[in-house]
Order: sequence, then structure tokens, then C-alpha cells
Amino acid sequence: MKPKYPPPRKKLGQHFLTDPRILARIADAVEATATDTVVEIGPGRGALTERLMQRAHRVVAIEVDRTLASMLRERHHFDTRLHVMERDVLDVSLAEAAGTDDFLVAGNVPYNITTPILFHALERPRARRAVYLVQKEVAERVVAAPGSEAYGALSVNVQALARAELLFRVAAGAFQPPPQVESAVLRITPLAEPLIDASEEDAFRTMVIGAFGMRRKQMVRVVRELWDLSADEAAALLGEAGIPTAVRPEVLSAADFARLMRAR
Repeated sequence: MKPKYPPPRKKLGQHFLTDPRILARIADAVEATATDTVVEIGPGRGALTERLMQRAHRVVAIEVDRTLASMLRERHHFDTRLHVMERDVLDVSLAEAAGTDDFLVAGNVPYNITTPILFHALERPRARRAVYLVQKEVAERVVAAPGSEAYGALSVNVQALARAELLFRVAAGAFQPPPQVESAVLRITPLAEPLIDASEEDAFRTMVIGAFGMRRKQMVRVVRELWDLSADEAAALLGEAGIPTAVRPEVLSAADFARLMRAR
């Protein structure tokens, strides 16, 4: 008998993926093996959960909706492969939830808190690989190249730490209820050698966000305003970082920003 689910909660940004073909493709993209633990963000009604359970050793599903968490727990109460946590994912260390530093992440991420979740999941220790279903616009921003229209602070902050891939797009009709935007599947794989180390991450993020707040200004002006420098001091700093004074933030790569921060 099919469970009787409560109506989707708009407050929680609930849009449940129901297309079995897309669900299978997402589960495959996680590349979980019989020895892996997968942390699933926002399992909702459990459609992706079940496919992850078929592939992984263990699935830890973090769900903020009390009713859906209870229903998922009850439906699989006999299966030790699944552990359901009724929590806000932003309040949970994903590695602690997994019980290991070697884990994977998957999830249909609520569009209203996508960026905070992406950054939360990039906190150390990071998942070996993460696959998210997100708003297409966000996925395009994450993978954008320097100089492109979609390129910005989100692109730089993710690309400094990980390799990002937009795997495929998902039409609104694959969801219930359908969202008003298109979606895409995003895979993020942490770099073996990140461009910045743990002690630099907060300062890097602050610098990049500040720079893109002035994205149309030349870098000599950006640096002056970021760090209250004279024109000569700003030019010298940019010279040390190998960055022309007249370029704008939107054309600098994550590696360029890393050199700039270290020159400071």
C-alpha cells in the first residue's frame, strides 16, 4: 500500500523528484560501493534513499521535516543500512553523522538554502564526492569559467577547493510539485591539493565576496577598498601576485585570487 504523505511544505522548499530514470542517474553519479557510507541531505519521501541503499553499505539520511523523517524511519525500521536523523543539516557535522572521514554526500537540496549547504558540505573533513540536485542557475554559477556571465564569488569559492561538474539538466516535470525553474545535477569532488589551506579559507571567502561586490571596478581600486591601501601600495601588491591593475574581478581565476591573498 502506497504511503499517504503530507502535502509538500513550501516553507521548506519541498519539491520531490519522482522520475525513476533521473533518480537512478543521480544514484549512479554518486558512485557508491558496497563499502561506502552516504550522507543524504533532505531525503524527503525516500525515493533517492532507496536507490542509494541498493548501492552503498550505509545511508545516513538527514531530514528536517519531522513527519517525513518518521515515515522514512518506520518504512525501513527493519533495515540496518539506513539511519535517519531528524535535524537541520546546517547544524550537523556531515563527517560526524557519517561516523567516518571517508564518506559520500548526495541530496535534492532545497533551493532556498542551496549555497549555505554547498559551503557547509565543503567544511573539513570533506566528503570524497558529493552529488546534488540543485537549481540549474546555481549549478551553472558553480561551474562557470572566469569571464563568463555566470562567474562570481560562488564559482571561485567552490573551485578553490574542488572540481565541479554539471552532469545533466532536469526538467521541472520530473518533480512533484514542479518547481518554477529548471534543475541540474552537480557533482563536486574535493581537490587533492586545494588552492588554499584550512587556515586561509575564511579570509579567502571574505576577500572573494568583497571583490565581487565591486566586480565592475578595476583590481587596483578593488584592492585599495578591500584593504585600505594607497594606489601605489595596491599596484605593488597586484604586481607581486602577477595580476594586472586594470583587470576586473570577474576575469580572475581561483588561483589568481589565492595568489592575491598570499601576497597580502
